Amino acid sequence: MKNSITRAIVLLLGMTSLALAGAASKPNVVIMLVDDMGFSDIGCYGSEIPTPNLDALAAGGVRFTQFYNTARCCPTRASLLTGLYPHQAGVGHMVQDKGLPGYSGRLNDRCVTIAEVLRGAGYFTIMTGKWHVGQNHGVVPWERGFDRSLTAAAGGFYFPDSLRTEVFLNGENVGRRGGKLPEEWYSTDLWTDFGIRFIDEALAAKKPFFLYLAHNAPHFPLQAPPEDIAKFRGKYKAGWDKLREQRHAKQIGLGIVDKAWPLSPRPPEVSAWDKLTPEQQDRFDHIMAIYAAVVARMDTAVGRLVAALKQRGALDNTLILFLSDNGANAESGPNGRLEGPGAPGSAKSTVFEGQSWATLSNTPLRRYKHFNHDGGIATPLIAHWPARIGAKGELRRQPGHLVDLMATCVDVAGATYPAEFKGRPIQPMEGRSLVPAFDNKPIERDALYWEHEGNAAIRVGDWKLVRLGRNGPWELYDLKADRTEQHDLAIGQPERVKELAAKWAVWAKRANVIPYPNEAGKGGGKGKKKKNKSS
Repeated sequence: MKNSITRAIVLLLGMTSLALAGAASKPNVVIMLVDDMGFSDIGCYGSEIPTPNLDALAAGGVRFTQFYNTARCCPTRASLLTGLYPHQAGVGHMVQDKGLPGYSGRLNDRCVTIAEVLRGAGYFTIMTGKWHVGQNHGVVPWERGFDRSLTAAAGGFYFPDSLRTEVFLNGENVGRRGGKLPEEWYSTDLWTDFGIRFIDEALAAKKPFFLYLAHNAPHFPLQAPPEDIAKFRGKYKAGWDKLREQRHAKQIGLGIVDKAWPLSPRPPEVSAWDKLTPEQQDRFDHIMAIYAAVVARMDTAVGRLVAALKQRGALDNTLILFLSDNGANAESGPNGRLEGPGAPGSAKSTVFEGQSWATLSNTPLRRYKHFNHDGGIATPLIAHWPARIGAKGELRRQPGHLVDLMATCVDVAGATYPAEFKGRPIQPMEGRSLVPAFDNKPIERDALYWEHEGNAAIRVGDWKLVRLGRNGPWELYDLKADRTEQHDLAIGQPERVKELAAKWAVWAKRANVIPYPNEAGKGGGKGKKKKNKSS
């Protein structure tokens, strides 16, 4: 009897050891999302802004040249978290309830988050940063799969004294400063520091971890410590015209863009730099110095996180994905904003990049945040995973989309995406795993789709059909030959336009894009008078 008990204990211990070994072999996953950053705003995608830490991740992994978001803050977060198109998750616009399933302003009960899926696979799940998918409706990260969280319901701040500051620690409103928060902090650093603290809890629990770190940098109002801003003052007096040319040339040298793709022309609303007065140039230099300071500070935080992973022996088996939630932000128009109270860039000041500098940020692409032309939906994507991605510094040209991140996490974690969750049916994933692309293999898919505020697009292979507004004509581009969308082929290929438009319409109906919320008799009563142009 005693021998039987001993054998049973040995067997149980052996099984436990095997289980722990299996858990330890699962990769950690870190998704870092930044806010309102343009396609060319980091060094390894063409920028003059120093981003050595992101550049090092790119040098140790791969960069995607054709990865896409959804053109706006809330829809991107909904899509990233759920592996669905945003309207399917309930966040087709922002967080106002517009009275229709695709526009409820919150994650619905027919989706699951990456955290909910990976928690079921034994992961310790963490979020720090900006949530913005329906906390005003009671949808919160600590009830959507995250074991630990330090978050804000939305963005719009960097310092404790910023106007919209409100921070939640594991579901508790902890105010602005002191107590469970430092007395003074900068949000980019705060999100990172708590992310590292929570990673230590995961390691102590001997669990693989998933960290979703959602920076509000570099979203308006742009704010940074004065010493950071001072480093960049005067560096932007070359102006957006020359700097766009320099970024474009660097992108060609890096292989990010094809030299056959022309730099998109400066929009007519944006002045030639040389026509500005010295006073105007100095004002614009100040705006961009603040923007560059915010981006550079974010890169420093990335470096601190990577160093922490390395110090803990966790870097090699951690998949890090870095991307932006939409293209550069032209809100506030060509002049941008540089306003107090206080010094520009301080806690209560109001600074917007504006259209003129956003045109630089999106080099070489057309249009901006909100739009479905590539300037609105293209993002850098860096993938770094030393234990699995053998390529170092290579480019990946396979088109990808936010919907692919859920599928990728499920794939690498050996998790199971549920058909039901908590007794409710769950919509199937829309994306494909990016793992084949890590090895430079194709991603097999039918099409990619977009819609935001009536702007719409579909991409099938290298063909992209895109529309400006609900009533705008469809434009057709061959992105292999014309990534900057300069040559509209719609008139010459009406059958292709008709085919792609019909395909988009079928998807739009299936994905809860249509009916639109302000169509007569079809919803829209709850949010009709509100138009939120910030995210």
